[in-house]
Amino acid sequence: MMNQTALVEQDRRGSAPTFQQHWNIMTAEQKMSFYRLQAWGYRLLFVRSMPRGPLAVIAQDQELAAITADGELDTNPQIVLRGQ
Repeated sequence: MMNQTALVEQDRRGSAPTFQQHWNIMTAEQKMSFYRLQAWGYRLLFVRSMPRGPLAVIAQDQELAAITADGELDTNPQIVLRGQ
């Protein structure tokens, strides 16, 4: 479990990275997992660099999930979004 606070609207530098910038950070395993989950309505919110590799944060409606660097899905991540 990870406990992380993240800002969805903007990052700390003042401008939000694009989808492509987030996509480029993801591992091949994350991309494959996310591609399969898109059929279920998941969307990519952001990717954060973590000590164990990038963490992709995704959402389906208002439910958050995360994809670890090795492509494993965590449907109950301990993530708090700022501004909510």
